[in-house]
Order: sequence, then structure tokens, then C-alpha cells
Amino acid sequence: MQDLKNSKTKVGNGLRTLLTDQLKDIYWAEQALVKALPKMIRHATDAKLVKALSKHLTETEGQVSRLEAVFSSLGEKPEAKKCEAMSGLIKEAEGIMDDCEAGVVRDAGIILASQKIEHYEIATYGTLCAFAQTLGEKKAMALLQETLDQEKAADAALSAIAEASINAAAVLVD
Repeated sequence: MQDLKNSKTKVGNGLRTLLTDQLKDIYWAEQALVKALPKMIRHATDAKLVKALSKHLTETEGQVSRLEAVFSSLGEKPEAKKCEAMSGLIKEAEGIMDDCEAGVVRDAGIILASQKIEHYEIATYGTLCAFAQTLGEKKAMALLQETLDQEKAADAALSAIAEASINAAAVLVD
């Protein structure tokens, strides 16, 4: 997480302000992911991986809308603030796809990059849920929890695909 004291956008001292600021960050992140996932889908070769990424793209589009509902529940206008972490994770994913030839090794790399993204999202949504709960924002908390559950499921699906076939097949390539 960026150093809030030295960030370009000053964050107030209150937890509500921190929640709102971090909602802006993840709102940008989810919008960026909606743009990045189609490239990952195009570069994946395993049918189960393509299906899982396609499902997650649809879920991510819904997550953007859900975040808009979270902002609304807090009486805030949806606003995006560049998420440097997601920007870096997406650049890393693009580098992996560029560096690996099409096939199981690239698929393993796409899973790696996707799981890094999922873990970032899980950490973010878990904390945002806790903030919303602490602030008594039940509607926001429920909406954020729904997204957190989807992120955890996407991560588990990626692990299952990797462990079922892709990782073992990638060992044989060289």
C-alpha cells in the first residue's frame, strides 16, 4: 500500500475517509482488470483456463457495478483513483504473456499473474469489509463481502486448474 502520508492525494484521518479513498483505488483496479482480462483470455490455450478467465471477466464487470452501489450506499459519487499496485500487476501479466510461447507454460504464467491479482483483491476487499463493518455500513459490507467471496472462488478455481494439469504439463516443456 502506498505511503498515505506522502501520497499525491491526501487522505483524512478518519476511517471513513480511508475506506472511501481505498474504494476509489479498487474501483480503478477493477476497471483496469476489465480491460486486461480479454488479452489474458486470448493468450490462454487451456479450455478450462479460458472458461475460468471468461467467467471472472463477467464477474469483474459486475464487481464494477457493485462498487458503484457501495459508493452510493455511503452517499459518495463513484470515482476512480489510479491503483499503482494493479497497474504493476497488469504490466507484469503482460510481460509474462510476451515472454512465454503459447502453450502450457504461458498458461501457467497467466495463472501465476492472475493469482497475484486475485490475492491483491482478496486482501483489499477483506480489509474494506472490515472497515465497513467497523463503521456500521451494513449494506456496503454485504456488497463488499459478495465481491470478496467471488475473488476467493476465482483464486480457488485457478489453483484447481493449475494443479489438475497445467503445472504438470509445463514441467515437460523445455
